[in-house]
Amino acid sequence: MNLRVWQNPWRLMLAVNAAVFLGVFLHKITLPPYVPYIHLLVDYHFGFTKRALIGAAIGLFTSKVPVWLVFALGGVTWLITLGLFIRLFRKTFGFDDEHLPLFVFMAGSPFFLKNFMHTLGHFDIYGCALAIVLLLIPARSVAYVLLAAAFSVVLVLIHHIHLLMYVPTIAVIVILRHYLVQGVTRQNAIAGIAALVITGPLFIAVQFYGTAAVPQQDFVGYLQGRMTDPSQERLLSFAYIWFQPLTKEIEDTWQRLPSNILGVPVFALLIWLHTPLWQYYSRLIDALARETHRRIVMAALAIVTAGYLVMFAIVFDYSRWISNWAVCVFLILHAVKMLPAARTVPPIPAKERSTNAFGWIVTVIPRVGIVRPF
Repeated sequence: MNLRVWQNPWRLMLAVNAAVFLGVFLHKITLPPYVPYIHLLVDYHFGFTKRALIGAAIGLFTSKVPVWLVFALGGVTWLITLGLFIRLFRKTFGFDDEHLPLFVFMAGSPFFLKNFMHTLGHFDIYGCALAIVLLLIPARSVAYVLLAAAFSVVLVLIHHIHLLMYVPTIAVIVILRHYLVQGVTRQNAIAGIAALVITGPLFIAVQFYGTAAVPQQDFVGYLQGRMTDPSQERLLSFAYIWFQPLTKEIEDTWQRLPSNILGVPVFALLIWLHTPLWQYYSRLIDALARETHRRIVMAALAIVTAGYLVMFAIVFDYSRWISNWAVCVFLILHAVKMLPAARTVPPIPAKERSTNAFGWIVTVIPRVGIVRPF
């Protein structure tokens, strides 16, 4: 490690974060991939089925799915997302020393890439990656709106909970980057309405008509036929989620609420540890050139947050939801930075003792988790 890294604590934090990423990965590959693996097995063999798009895509290349593919596919997706985010940050802020604290609070956050590493193989990261793509590409034409709609459709077919998890953030990015800059025209208004008309009913179809239309025993038998090692039946223990109605999911969530709600103070603490980032965020919004833009940004953040509150009431993977909420807020920050500003916003102060302390604590926390904190 060169002298420049040792002299700059924020560069040292990046090096520590890289070590943490590796440590989380090495731990992850020792765990059985119950939920991620079965998602690679389910396809459209029995007709229209929820959560089946990724499995169907894999079925185009192989009829047998090895367990290691969970980690290979998840790892490649994670690396692509990391690369996309680095490119986005370079485009939005640059990689000078002044903006290193902001990069550490985002990329090194236990909410973001670390937790995506812990949830390797889950579907959350696909929404993040596609949202970053929309932040990177030009947003001048109506094709941008249509591409966002296509991304939303793909995400709902991957898992319908994306309608609350990343589709609202994609909609916010489109509004901030396209409609607020280009204005509302007849053409892009029709495209936006068409996106809503397609995505909403698709979610309803997947949620209420995507249940496997065969007995669960036959469903499991087919999945076993796609496994390279059918003896590992324990990896199919979550097959019931393709037959469980929404009412049962809500019932399970509320039964677990008394114990899961105990994690809320921990989530609040983790959010507080990002205080320098939130303060910068606030200054960025205040510096926007138009009051209308400021109000729209605040309303957008409230709507995205409301979507996650609905998820908290429906599905009990609280650590994942709070982590993805933070990621969505991080991504929206980039869209806010792209809007016209009335003044330059100073970056997060790199030499304040409190900021450095927050940065180090955020750096050494390895992840948030899936259901309960850590």
